[in-house]
Amino acid sequence: MTCTCGHDHAPPIRRQATGSPVDLRRPMVGLTGRLVCSDVAQVMTALSLLPDHARLSREEPGCLHFDLWQDKDDPSIWHLSELFADADALAAHVARTRNSPWGQESTAIGRDIQQHEVAPVIRPETRHDSAALDALLRDAFGGDDERRLLDRLREDGDLSLSLVADAGGVLVGHVAMSPLQADGPAYLMAPVSVASKAQRRGIGTALVRHALSWADPAAVVVVGHPRYYTDLGFRPSQLDSPYAGLSLQMIGDLAPGSAIRPAAAFIGI
Repeated sequence: MTCTCGHDHAPPIRRQATGSPVDLRRPMVGLTGRLVCSDVAQVMTALSLLPDHARLSREEPGCLHFDLWQDKDDPSIWHLSELFADADALAAHVARTRNSPWGQESTAIGRDIQQHEVAPVIRPETRHDSAALDALLRDAFGGDDERRLLDRLREDGDLSLSLVADAGGVLVGHVAMSPLQADGPAYLMAPVSVASKAQRRGIGTALVRHALSWADPAAVVVVGHPRYYTDLGFRPSQLDSPYAGLSLQMIGDLAPGSAIRPAAAFIGI
């Protein structure tokens, strides 16, 4: 949405998307609500200090999403949508804010804010996820190769499965499957991504397990860190492949030495 600052803003955090929940040891925490200014002076304080507050908040290691936008009908009101990795991340945000120029100079501005736990859920990608998914892939991989790969798979009709981890409207993970040419039914699992600030929380594991369940009984091949994928049931695989080597791993019954070929989108990447 677009506010009076002239920028587009993401929709507010939803408490629960529809899908299969990810069992986190510590739930994420979402904040939604409003800042309500009572006079012009408070509006000017908000206009002056909120941009820097938003920037510093987004830079926090535990802040997964932070957005503020001015109400299009009432410029004295700002809406907010925030997501933190857990309660400790929120506490760190509160502590930093308390000592910041915004925290010290905005105490008279009214707050109407609700706090709630947010459980990521795994669901199929939809067309509405395009921009958020592009941003997730750039964040997770530090470039555009995986975004272009996913676009090409989609354009070629080779995107067999595309699942996202949705934390109240914020995409924090993704997994894709594409067909492999092989001696039997088989898929290549790639890319697999988790937002940089949401890693090591079990989101990637949940995505991989959902993808494997969807593919069963077909073989699934992945190129990735051996230790991580071994814990998920993959084993090093001696297949005739452009990706042959220790990082090529498989779950399934393809014969050793048999040839596999990925979808055209992977050629040359």
